Amino acid sequence: MFGIKYLKTAPTTYVMQYRSGQLVRQGAGLSFFYYAPTSLIVYLPLASTDVPFVFNEVTTDFQDATIQGELTFRVSDPAKLASLLDFSVDRIGRYRSDDPSKLNDRLIHAVQILARAFTQRLPLAELLISSDSLIQQVFDGLKQSEAVAMLGVEILGLSILSIKATPEMSKALQADAREKLLLKADEAIYQRRNTAVELERKIKENELNTEIAVEHKRRQVRETKLQADIAVETERAKLVDQRVENERKESQSRADAMQAALGPLKDVDWRILMAARGGGLDSKQLIAMAFRDLADNADKIGTLNISPDLLASLLDVPQTNGSPPDSVEASEHAERKKKGR
Repeated sequence: MFGIKYLKTAPTTYVMQYRSGQLVRQGAGLSFFYYAPTSLIVYLPLASTDVPFVFNEVTTDFQDATIQGELTFRVSDPAKLASLLDFSVDRIGRYRSDDPSKLNDRLIHAVQILARAFTQRLPLAELLISSDSLIQQVFDGLKQSEAVAMLGVEILGLSILSIKATPEMSKALQADAREKLLLKADEAIYQRRNTAVELERKIKENELNTEIAVEHKRRQVRETKLQADIAVETERAKLVDQRVENERKESQSRADAMQAALGPLKDVDWRILMAARGGGLDSKQLIAMAFRDLADNADKIGTLNISPDLLASLLDVPQTNGSPPDSVEASEHAERKKKGR
C-alpha cells in the first residue's frame, strides 16, 4: 500500500538495500519495511551450492576424454560479489539479469582451465586412473586462483564422478587390458605348472635322497656285520693258531720228554731191555729170541737139528709115536739149505 513493503529473508540469504545509489542496510536474514519505488534490493545466497559440470579435454596422446564432476562453493564476501555481478531483484523477487547463473559458469571455466593443464600432461590410459590426482590439483588451483578470489566465493569441495574416453578408445583400451590380463593369466598358469613341476622334482629328489640314505644305512649295517664277522673269524683264526701252537708245543714237549727218556737206551741191546723189563722172559720168548739169532746168523750155521719134543712144545702139538713129521721136515730143510750153500 502506497509502495511500502515488508521484506523478510532467510539466514542463508544476504540482503542489501540501496536507495538513491547509496547502501542503506545489508546483512543475512534481515526483516524490514522499505519503500519500493525508491529502493533496490539485492539477494545474495549464502548457502553452499553444488554446480555439476561436464567437459571434454584432449590428452597428451591426442585422445578425447570426458570429465564429469561437481563443484561445491559458497559466497564468502557478498559485497565483493555484488560489486561484480548483478544480483538485484524486482518487486516480485526475481533476478533482473542472468548474472547469478554466470557465477556458476565462471567457476566451471576455472575448473576446466585447471583440468586442461592436468590432462594435457598425461596419456589417456593414465588419465582414466588419475582422478584423485586431478581432484587434488584442481582443488588446490581453485583455492589459489585470483579469479575465484575476486568473485568473493569459497570453494568447499570438488569431486570427479567419471573420466571417460570415446567408445572406440574404450573398446581398444579394454581389449588391450583384456589381452594383458589374459597374458597375466597365462603367465600365472605357466608359473603354477612350473611350480608344480618344480615341487614334483623336489619330491622325487627327496624320495631318491631318502632311498640313497636308506641304502647307505643298509650298506653301513652290512659293512658293520661283515666287520663283526671278520673280527670273529680273526679271533677264531687266532684261537686255531694258538691251539695249533699249543698242540705243537705239547707234541714238542712230549717228544723232548720221550727223547730224554729214550736217549740213554738207544745204544743198549734190545735183549737187555727185554730182560730188564719187569717180570722176566718166559721160555717161549727165550726160544723165539734164540731162533731170531739163528736167523740172523743163518749163513754161519751148517746143520740145525730140532728135536720133536722142542718143536711140539713150541707149537703146542701133542706128541705121537714115531718121529713127528715136523722134525723130519726141519731136517730136510736144513739139509737143503746146507747143500744150497
